Order: sequence, then structure tokens, then C-alpha cells
Amino acid sequence: MKLQAVLTEKSLLEAKRGNYIFLVDRNMTKYQINKLVSEVFGVTVSKVRTLNLRRNVRRTVTGKKKITPAGKKAIVTLSGKDKIDLFEEKSNKKTKKR
Repeated sequence: MKLQAVLTEKSLLEAKRGNYIFLVDRNMTKYQINKLVSEVFGVTVSKVRTLNLRRNVRRTVTGKKKITPAGKKAIVTLSGKDKIDLFEEKSNKKTKKR
């Protein structure tokens, strides 16, 4: 089963609120996603929301078709104070060089 984390600015902001976003296999159910996230990360999942992504067909500059395949996105809410370390931002404090 496929579970791929979505690491964008928007998903990292949602992660601070306790909602973690993953790309999953199209045929997975909410129960299967719940079980997989619990096993992989060792956390307790309280809610799973899913949305289907349709395929996208675009034309390149040279006129060729570029097809983005269809998929499914899962938004997983964790219970309590559980966190997934993969989504945690590291603070990069840069010191000024003189």
C-alpha cells in the first residue's frame, strides 16, 4: 500500500493544527488509511478525510500532451497530542556574518 507525505507550505501549516496530508492509493478506504498511518507512525488517528484527484491533461510548449495521473489525497487528524516528526519544521536561525 502506498503512503506518500505531501510536504508543501500549506500542508506544513495544516500539520501545526494537527492535520497531516498524504497521497494514498486510489483504492484505499478510510479504514485502511487509518490502520496504515497508525502502524507506520505509531500514532492514534481520530479522523480521516479523503478527496479524489482527477487526472490532468496539459499541453507543453512543443505541443505534446503531459498527463498527471489521477490519485487520492487523505487528510489525517490525530488525537491528543500525537505528532508526526516528518512534518515538523526545523528552525533555521541564520547568524549575520560581519
